[in-house]
Formats: sequence, structure tokens, C-alpha cells
Amino acid sequence: MSDTSCRILLVDDEPDIIEFLQYNLEKEGYQIASSLNGEDALEKAVEFEPHIILLDLMMPGIDGVETCRRLRENRDLQNVLISFLSATTEEFAEVAALEAGADDYLYKPISLRLLTSHIKALIRRHPDLNTKEDNQVIEVDTLKLDRGSYQVFKEGEELELSKKEFEILWLLASKPGKVLLRNQIQKKVWGIDIIVGTRTMDVHISKLRNKVGKKLIKTIKGIGYKLEA
Repeated sequence: MSDTSCRILLVDDEPDIIEFLQYNLEKEGYQIASSLNGEDALEKAVEFEPHIILLDLMMPGIDGVETCRRLRENRDLQNVLISFLSATTEEFAEVAALEAGADDYLYKPISLRLLTSHIKALIRRHPDLNTKEDNQVIEVDTLKLDRGSYQVFKEGEELELSKKEFEILWLLASKPGKVLLRNQIQKKVWGIDIIVGTRTMDVHISKLRNKVGKKLIKTIKGIGYKLEA
């Protein structure tokens, strides 16, 4: 598992903490998004689809416990792992967080080494981020994708794909028959902070079609794309 495949949402009302964590976690190779309050975090989580959320306890508006509870009510976020990162050390706060559905509870201040160790432990628990070989290979129709080696085979013959082309194809192949929105593909392949022009996406899709077969990738006009199962 490459760290770059792990998306982490940081939720804290202190911009300095967000800036410090984002800078250091991005250096470790993680994809990072951030929110300064619970309300924004609920929206950002749906948009960003994080694997892990680092959540502060005391925030204006809805606090961390209520934010956690609402996240757990969203079926689309059922696999997200939530770790509190809080300066509150009272036992009742930790109990409330865990009862709301948190997977971990860490105390501020925390060393970067200890934090990354906890993140790696969470990654090992996430069903989409484990390193088992059978989760590194997808077979759809006549295609076989190997994420470990970034290789794609069609009817046994290897295709020459760029990294971005592979990531788009992997994303579509991981959910065959399901329509993926253009902005979903953009955020997962290029990242949430990168602006990708319409033409860029079209060129990558066109090149993919020429390589894997024009009928395999279907355009849903004005919405997105899907891989025909």
C-alpha cells in the first residue's frame, strides 16, 4: 500500500494545528483535506471520501462527539476510521468519543512520530487500504489491473498506460457499472487542491478508450463515466 492512496481529513478549529499537521502529513505522502468546524467537516467528508478522519473534540457549533455521531449515521462513510486528537484528557470525554463511534482517541500535544504510528495502525485496519495481494488486482471483462506493479493487461497482453491513466482506470474498475462523477475522478486522481480543466480529463479518457476499447468506458453525458461490467 502506498501512503499516497490514503486520504486523511483534518478537523480542528485552530488553523495553526491544521497547518502543522497538513504540512507534515503531506510530507509523509498522505492526501490531506481540512475543516475548521464540524458542520464543514460533514460536508467535506462526503466530498473528499477520506479513509481516516482526525477530529478535535472542542469546536464551535457542533462539537467533535456530535460530528462523529453524524458521520457514523452516513452509510456512504461506513468504512471511514475516526481518531480523536484532543487536548481534553478527562475520561468522560474519551468514553463519549468512543461511544459515538470513534476508533481511537489521542491526546494533544502528540509527537509526529507517534501520530504517524497510529495512522499506520489505522491503515492496516481499513478494508480499502490493506496490502493483501488479492486487493491489489482487479479483473473486469478482458482487463486485468495490478496496482502493485501499475500494470494493465488486456487478453493477456500488457498495455502501456501513464500513471494518471492507470489511476482513472483503477477507479472505474474498482466500481464496475457504477457512474463516477467527473469531480470525483478529478479529486481522487489529481487531488482536491488541483484544478483540472475539462479538456485534460477528456484527453485522458480518450487515450484510455483507445487502449482498452472504446465501448468499455461509457460517458454519461453531463455527469461522468462508468466502466461497463
